[in-house]
Amino acid sequence: MDAVEMRRRVSNATVARLATIGRDGRPHIVPITFAFGDDELYFAVDHKPKRTFNLQRLRNIEANPAVSVLVDHYENDWSKLWWVRVDGQARIVNAGERRDQAIALLRARYEHYRSLPPGGPVVAVAVEKLSGWSAT
Repeated sequence: MDAVEMRRRVSNATVARLATIGRDGRPHIVPITFAFGDDELYFAVDHKPKRTFNLQRLRNIEANPAVSVLVDHYENDWSKLWWVRVDGQARIVNAGERRDQAIALLRARYEHYRSLPPGGPVVAVAVEKLSGWSAT
């Protein structure tokens, strides 16, 4: 699978898994909604029930900005399986034009965000590498 095809598959997916590393060296993986900008992938802390915006994923990114985002497709017909991993450096964006652009991309992509835009921080992942696999 070439980079164009990997990017197409990621762009068409609606959910991914974010992997970060905690201060203790243990992996932390959570599902995210996301949007692609030019060379960055964005996700935001939204209004779904959370006790705090001080989330483990954000603390991990502050300690170690290296992240991976995995998008995959599964079905019983294993000839249709595929996955794409986006590796990059993440940074937390709390305000400004970059945050506004990321929220606009997320709102365009997810209907729920049109009526209730994410209120928490945005994370911008500078894409360093795309890798993937496809059964076909």
